[in-house]
Amino acid sequence: MKATMTESQIEALIELTICDVNMDVELKQERTGVNMMYDFIKNEVIVDIKRVQKACNELPEPMPLETYLRVLTIHELGHAMDRKALLVSLDRTKEIITMKKQAAAEKRPTDLPFMKMVIEEHKSDIAFEETAWANAGILNSFFGIVDGDSFEKVKSHSLETYWKLYENDLAIYQGLQEETLLV
Repeated sequence: MKATMTESQIEALIELTICDVNMDVELKQERTGVNMMYDFIKNEVIVDIKRVQKACNELPEPMPLETYLRVLTIHELGHAMDRKALLVSLDRTKEIITMKKQAAAEKRPTDLPFMKMVIEEHKSDIAFEETAWANAGILNSFFGIVDGDSFEKVKSHSLETYWKLYENDLAIYQGLQEETLLV
């Protein structure tokens, strides 16, 4: 494929990748600000074309957009393989979203129960991400979608983002715990 791809070429490549692994998941294009995601309620992969192109250029090492798209697609399909577990988590996810909306922004980083909930959410997100990557690895091994080195680079870069956010909030949470012990 070319170094740059049109929107229709990107959509066609994602749909081809979904077909290549024999899965039945719809593709939807939407401006979300997130490169690609899996909507487990509707069972569809959502791609933000502009964001996914930008995200590919943010990788530490250059990679063809085609390869990046194929890796991301099988990762999102890895979430689809874990759909039942995602659906089971829906009630708790709704509770967390409601609590986040109700919490005053300036109070959040100083509220121990709020930060405890944030840490819980991070751990859940990381577990779902690691499961999706494990499932994507199985798909890649079985169907030979991309080379293993490219797969690992995208996987590492993606997981690093989740871990950094978790570690930042964990430091805040641990600091609040220490403050309450001193009081």
